[in-house]
This record gives sequence, structure tokens and C-alpha cells, in this order.
Amino acid sequence: MKRIAARGLPAMPLAAQAEFNAQVLPAIVEALAGGEVVLVALDFADHTHREWRRAALAMLARAHAPARVNGVAGSQGTGLEVTASYLASAPGVTGQYLELAEDFSAI
Repeated sequence: MKRIAARGLPAMPLAAQAEFNAQVLPAIVEALAGGEVVLVALDFADHTHREWRRAALAMLARAHAPARVNGVAGSQGTGLEVTASYLASAPGVTGQYLELAEDFSAI
């Protein structure tokens, strides 16, 4: 599974989406075109970012099927590793945007 970081995006949703499209999207498309399974790692963001993130991942999954792409928002660490492991072993899961709990140990 290829991990692509989309971290440090602007706080404003439209600016974040524009930067994602310009800076991160080309690497995702290249990996998917090569048939790789892609995990996009994003920083936590408030609810105003949720829709553009969901839409981007869903459209990428549809455009590049059967290659798989999913996005995970959360800090690096146990939660991200467990989620990445699950997604690597779940061939039917694609086009999803998952938001991890900020304190994974509390779950």
C-alpha cells in the first residue's frame, strides 16, 4: 500500500481543496494509474472539510477502479497503523474517507 501524505493543508476548506488538487492529487493519480493501493493520510480538520475530502476520494475510486484509494484523517501513530493494516486487507473497501479518534487509546 502506497501512503501519500496530504498534511499541512490550509485551514480554509476551499484553499485546502485547491492545494490538495495542485500538490497531492497528481501523485495519487500516478499511483492509481500504476495499479497501486493508495492510502491518503490527512491531518485532522473540522467538519467544513469533510465534504470535499469525501467527494475527492469517491471520484478517484470511481475513475481508477479496480485500483483502490482511501483517505484517513488523523495523527500518525497507532490509530493510523491499525487502520492502514485493515484497509490493506480489505479488498472491497475503496473511495472511503475515515476520521480517526483523536485519542485512539480511549477506544
